[in-house]
Amino acid sequence: MITGLLARKSLFLEVVMPAEGLKPYIKKFLRYLEIERGVSGHTLRAYEQDLSDFSGHCNAPPETIDMIDIRGFISDQMMGGKVKATVSRKLATLRSFFNYLYREGYVKINYAKLVPSPKAVKHLPNFLSVDDAFALVQTPEGIGLLPVRDRAILELLYSSGLRVSEVVTLNIEDLNLREALVKVRGKGKKERIVPVGNKALDALKSYLIERMLFKKKKIQPDGSSAFFLNRNGGRLTDRQIRRIVVKSARAIGISGQIGPHTLRHTFATHLLVGGADLRTIQELLGHSSLSTTQKYTHLDIGHLIDVYDKAHPFGDDTNSKS
Repeated sequence: MITGLLARKSLFLEVVMPAEGLKPYIKKFLRYLEIERGVSGHTLRAYEQDLSDFSGHCNAPPETIDMIDIRGFISDQMMGGKVKATVSRKLATLRSFFNYLYREGYVKINYAKLVPSPKAVKHLPNFLSVDDAFALVQTPEGIGLLPVRDRAILELLYSSGLRVSEVVTLNIEDLNLREALVKVRGKGKKERIVPVGNKALDALKSYLIERMLFKKKKIQPDGSSAFFLNRNGGRLTDRQIRRIVVKSARAIGISGQIGPHTLRHTFATHLLVGGADLRTIQELLGHSSLSTTQKYTHLDIGHLIDVYDKAHPFGDDTNSKS
């Protein structure tokens, strides 16, 4: 009897539920993110992949999906060997997706919000020592567009703490040489102004000269306003910038996982150790929440103890009154 009921339910679902299931709703959501929220292409692709994975697990109209379906997907991801951070990200995607569906009236409740996130191991941000950071930015040597460009990129990453996506989207008009400032388009197309250090500014000036000479040599200039160019005169990609960082790191013997974000962490860490307050670091990094910036407070316990000893009346026994 149970088998018969299941068979009739399966037939009912095939007749009533549209064959496309979640796909049209996913398209609407991605379009909303792109047009109204202005998310980056990288973020958009991540959302699309996560939702594609979920629709492969449960491709049904949204109003028929409940907490059991979502928990089942999360469980399958964990059992399939996905790390907790990845699974948490996928769940966050589902929460955003179903929140959109709820606001648009497609579902009556956001079941994804009721599913707890897997507890992930917290890793402290990886960063370089001052000596390693100095050695890294000085690695590219030689004249010509490419080595001078690579040096300028590394100097800018360390000097201003930009995201790799922010470096990629830089245009010529974004750099103010006189004021030593750069206009950055961050996440959600939010703009901020970031100072550029003297060494980075010198490297950028040298690159601009090479860039001008390179553009003059091109038979058919493309008129691109991109700041950092590849060997063909087009805009550099984030993958190409990652390769530049890794290549330079390996050249000076830095092993392990490293990329542009390592220099961003290094920038923030060295500012903190140098005495900058978290609010300032938050503004420079373009973090919308101070809690995102606060992870850097755990990086140098020795420094924090030293600050405590100097700042608190009872921090240093030699300064306390008997």
